[in-house]
Amino acid sequence: MATIKGVSSFSAEQEAHALRKAMKGLGTDEDAIIEILTKLNVSQRQQVLITYKSSIGRDLIDDLKSELSGNFERVIVGMMTPTTMYDVHELRRAVKGAGTDEGCLIEILASRTNEEIRRINENYKCQYDCTLEEDIVSDTSSMFRRVLVSLATGNRDEGTYVDEALAQQDAQCLYEAGEKKWGTDEVQFMAILCTRNRYHLLRVFDVYRGIAGKDITDSIKSEMSGDLEDALLAVVKCLRNKPAYFAERLYKSMKGLGTDDNTLIRVMVSRSEIDMLHIRREFLTMYGKSLYSFIKGDCSGDYRKVLLRLCGGED
Repeated sequence: MATIKGVSSFSAEQEAHALRKAMKGLGTDEDAIIEILTKLNVSQRQQVLITYKSSIGRDLIDDLKSELSGNFERVIVGMMTPTTMYDVHELRRAVKGAGTDEGCLIEILASRTNEEIRRINENYKCQYDCTLEEDIVSDTSSMFRRVLVSLATGNRDEGTYVDEALAQQDAQCLYEAGEKKWGTDEVQFMAILCTRNRYHLLRVFDVYRGIAGKDITDSIKSEMSGDLEDALLAVVKCLRNKPAYFAERLYKSMKGLGTDDNTLIRVMVSRSEIDMLHIRREFLTMYGKSLYSFIKGDCSGDYRKVLLRLCGGED
């Protein structure tokens, strides 16, 4: 389901020298850089990174940064960063940049697997000498903070067992914590939505619709607001259909005036080797236009070129 698959055989030595050639002397050959890096997958790019240093004696990322600029540079550097480290850098930027990028925190923590979250936590600690949880706690507040902390433990049940009696109980519990009472018991929502396994929760959502007469997402929208609402909606959407969740993230990053480049870049880079084909299919179904045409109309120059390569084609 990836658009970037890598090549079966390649010479890291050859690609390293080709990249150096593209950057040496007057002017930079951006097309060559795009060509080389989009045909390789992330682990192959890491081999080139190491070979570049050993055979040319320079740091490839430093060279790329000095030759490229703006959003194009950010996409290329993102592609050169190992998957887990890319998430780590994005999470750190989300808490340490000017203002908090809540959308980024929600997107990464709601969509990654336990194993991915575990690796993120390990690398975060090594890289920044403090835990991801500490940074989340110091940068967010109230119930939103608690949901993020819960997701950042990466402790969701990943089994497939559906306990019918518990599903009935959970659905009733959600109903009583929200629609049925005055005020909302957000802790109940968090406890159920952030810990139960996916199959169980999909059953809970079905039962909930029967009890409440409305979808769980409608209840979340009417009972919560702001970042907490966004976080719990993201959790539900990722459980139901992760590619559709990312399609929506991409659509919102480009529709209207201005582009949310942080989100656009992060989703295109981080999903190109996972489920970009599925995301494209959902995008077309949901919005009646291809992701390719959207990027084409929204971006320009080398930035557009490299994003279209990550997108992989027109639907």
